[in-house]
Amino acid sequence: MNRRRTLGRAAMFLAAASAVEAQSTESWSPKKASVGGPIRSGHLLFLSGIGGWYPERRPKPGDVKEQTGDALEMMKAALEKAGTSMANVLKVQVALVDPEHNWAPMNEVYNTFFKEPRPARSYFGATGFRNAGQLLQIDCIAYID
Repeated sequence: MNRRRTLGRAAMFLAAASAVEAQSTESWSPKKASVGGPIRSGHLLFLSGIGGWYPERRPKPGDVKEQTGDALEMMKAALEKAGTSMANVLKVQVALVDPEHNWAPMNEVYNTFFKEPRPARSYFGATGFRNAGQLLQIDCIAYID
């Protein structure tokens, strides 16, 4: 099914959804007290912001390419654990520090995770995150059966 049609159906499911199921926090990583894990509503899975760098996972922040790859690997693992995949991602939002400098390398890595047709994407510039050295945060909405 193509993404545009899937997105249209997903929007209808969202409008009609009355129950929200949250995945337990014990099965969710990275460990962030403010994140309760993916939220499912009907056939949509909302995956909250995944940072590009967590000091407990890697001692040094690395560059934006490394952080993008790490964040998208965590996203992929979380989606698969929930029962869906990167191929079912409908929308991605990226918060990026210094987009003028970091957009091209972030986009290069991003494109290796999402094949054509890629999901809808938006981004915005950020001045920083909770962890000094973190360059991006990514969240998504995915379709799930």
